[in-house]
Amino acid sequence: MHISAKADYAARALVELASHPEHPLTCEAMASSQGIPFRFLKSVVGELRRAGLVRSQRGCEGGYWLGRPAEEISLLDVVRAVDGEVLTVRGDAPGHLAYPGPAAGLPALWRTLEERARDLLGEVSLASLAREAPTMRAGAAVPLLAEGSTA
Repeated sequence: MHISAKADYAARALVELASHPEHPLTCEAMASSQGIPFRFLKSVVGELRRAGLVRSQRGCEGGYWLGRPAEEISLLDVVRAVDGEVLTVRGDAPGHLAYPGPAAGLPALWRTLEERARDLLGEVSLASLAREAPTMRAGAAVPLLAEGSTA
């Protein structure tokens, strides 16, 4: 599975916004804090704004805020806003694939993988990522899923 730079940068910028709900952040501030190329982030934030995940205000007190509460924005929302599909196989959605002969079972596997990825991304909110950020460390289990989750 491939996580695009756009999806990664979008998620990082939105978690940054979720971590600072008291005031708007500029693209420059988010890019600097997250080590994201400014021009690329500016483009990504435009897509997030069109999807309603961020809102903006102009002026010296301006910047970007989340478009909805962080609890209501999942990583699935983020991926769909910037990439459209969660998983593709050679650029095609798994639902449209059909292989002949012995490989006929592969499309069902790709569809299952996409469904599970969609389910997992849908269960992780920006709020949970922002809350867990200070306690996360490399290699740690992901404690971001809701209680009782089977994903």
